[in-house]
Amino acid sequence: MSSRYIRIFDTTLRDGEQTPGVSLTPEDKLVVARQLDRLGVDVIEAGFPITSKGETEAVKLIVKEGLNAEVCGLARALKQDIDAVINCGLNSVHLFIATSDIHLKYKLKMSRDDALAKALEALDYAKDHGLTVEFSAEDATRTDVEFLKKFYKTLCDAGADRINVPDTVGVMTPRRMYELISELKTVVSKPISVHCHDDFGMAVANSLAAVEAGAEQVHVTVNGLGERAGNAALEEVVVSLKLLYGFEVGVNPKLIYGTSRLVSRMTGIPIQPNKAVVGDNAFAHESGIHTHGVTRHPLTYEPIPPEFVGRRRRILAGKHAGTHGLKVLLEELGLRLTESQVKEILARVKELGDKGKQVTEEDLTAIARAVAGEVVKEERVLKLDELAVMTGNKIIPTASVKVVIDGKEYVASKTGVGPVDAAIKALEEVLNPVIKVYLREYRLEAITGGSDALAEVIIKVEDEEGNIVSARAAREDIVMASVEAMVNSINKLLLRRRKTG
Repeated sequence: MSSRYIRIFDTTLRDGEQTPGVSLTPEDKLVVARQLDRLGVDVIEAGFPITSKGETEAVKLIVKEGLNAEVCGLARALKQDIDAVINCGLNSVHLFIATSDIHLKYKLKMSRDDALAKALEALDYAKDHGLTVEFSAEDATRTDVEFLKKFYKTLCDAGADRINVPDTVGVMTPRRMYELISELKTVVSKPISVHCHDDFGMAVANSLAAVEAGAEQVHVTVNGLGERAGNAALEEVVVSLKLLYGFEVGVNPKLIYGTSRLVSRMTGIPIQPNKAVVGDNAFAHESGIHTHGVTRHPLTYEPIPPEFVGRRRRILAGKHAGTHGLKVLLEELGLRLTESQVKEILARVKELGDKGKQVTEEDLTAIARAVAGEVVKEERVLKLDELAVMTGNKIIPTASVKVVIDGKEYVASKTGVGPVDAAIKALEEVLNPVIKVYLREYRLEAITGGSDALAEVIIKVEDEEGNIVSARAAREDIVMASVEAMVNSINKLLLRRRKTG
């Protein structure tokens, strides 16, 4: 354990946006920047101003916001790039030039001495204009170590405020990273930062090894976004630094999950279910052995308290479930049954699981009521009163919905990429005054053949408090099946909220 403070340099808006398929508007970037500032990162790399007018506009918007974090812009070791940073009103620049022989020979077509001279020229220009300078030797981890030491020492002596060590193509191992940072610490007098890519899946491990060796700052992206396989994930780095090492970090961990969900929605990049810290399954338990242990004492199978990162524990029903966990889940749904009834429900749940079926909360409730001999009468808070969808080859898909909640009507209309998308967005919009919900997962399966096939829709939704429920519906009309499944799941969320006060 240590009281050492580690700075978090977030590059979601620069390297994260370089994720294939991601392109954010200036307004999108401002929304993310505000959230990153609330999260508590030390530095926000707002973008690469020279690349486009939109990028320049985005950086200017973020600068005008007056955030608490240091706001930084990326620039090559070129006067015009630095001018673009200055014209955005930035006070901090992240300069870079490649130093590995492969980059010098094939990309820059210059010698080592030429690269160092260019770097010094750019550093002097930036410092003359009053900028805080963090300098990166691009592809540092494939650069000759003696030249790298000379490069960084010379820049530190010339006035660089920080140096950054990028593992540009993710080829390091933790041991080699530890050794490299330790070697650089012998000649570098300024704070050392690291920027690790995940090509071999070791970006987080390499970042932590660098910190162990004395690095004072880590470059990260939310959800590990970035070029190719991405960068070191903010959520994994921060939680590891705080819980495994005991280091001080400015990030508020309770805001990690909300930030992750926001970035996923803004970029359109889904989070894999088994992703550490922020994935759907990170705090979900189905196995009977695990659910028994975790409900008795969370530390048996939860090394990270879910509340620490703004999450909640989830107990799931499925083929691996056990009686103890199932009983807890049934009680959460407001159902109290005898031991024999729980065993019968478990047998039926396992039977469904063996058939490859996902058991939703709705399924479990129906099974439980059938076993208990009750008439299945679904309690409903939300009622879909009207749905109208318009679509066509020259018409933007538009959906209008009217719902009734506790006798009060709510109406909304939204457009989408298709009728299903428009209908679901309209439902999310109409419910905003009552409950904010987000569609997490959508699955469509045709149960029968032919153009009039019966379609089964299974969806998963989440509210702003982190409650997640799933539901299904089957109809010949895919739009109606989707809306019905959505309404069923929202009813579950509303009922759960009422039962818990």
